[in-house]
This record gives sequence, C-alpha cells and structure tokens, in this order.
Amino acid sequence: LIKQRDELLSEISQLTQILQGSWLERFFTCSRKGCKCHSGQRHGPNYCLVVNENGKQRQKYIPQTKVVIAQNGIAQYKRLQEIVHQITLINLAIMKEDTEDESHGTNA
Repeated sequence: LIKQRDELLSEISQLTQILQGSWLERFFTCSRKGCKCHSGQRHGPNYCLVVNENGKQRQKYIPQTKVVIAQNGIAQYKRLQEIVHQITLINLAIMKEDTEDESHGTNA
C-alpha cells in the first residue's frame, strides 16, 4: 500500500499544467449592422475557463493557440482528484491495518 501511495504521490509531481475550472465555448453576436452574425451565423467559438475567484465566477479567455494546453490542464485536474481519492482509500486501509495490529498486540 505504501508503495502504491508513493507512486501516486510521484504522479502528482508530473501534473504541472493543472487548471481547476469549467470549459466554456461561447458564440456571440457583434455590434456591426449587417454582419452575418445577426442572421444566425454567430461568431466563435471563443473559449473560456470558468474559475472561482474570491467566491465569484470569472470567465478567463483562452486563446485558440492555447486550447489544447488548457484542456490538458483540466484533464490533469480531474486526474489529481482521482489520485487524491485513491490516496485517501490507501491511507484509510493503512490506518485500519495499524489499528488491527495494535488491537492484536494487547491482552485485556
């Protein structure tokens, strides 16, 4: 179990592009009169990462050239959550083993 936990902790150090947030693709209508966007062909998509800053949701624009990096960062955050869950289960199992070892060692 300890080896498993160490491997998971090591994997965390590889997650260097973590981004916590929700992915958003936005299409919009501009202010130019006569533009095709006013007849249904809206501009976009523009990409945003919705993040929580000081208790408020904020949309952070992601340039087209950084979309893959941002999506990878979101995937890394999901992986981090999975790793934390697995480490929790491992630590609980280790604690249970320690408790069982302690209870077998005492004669009351």
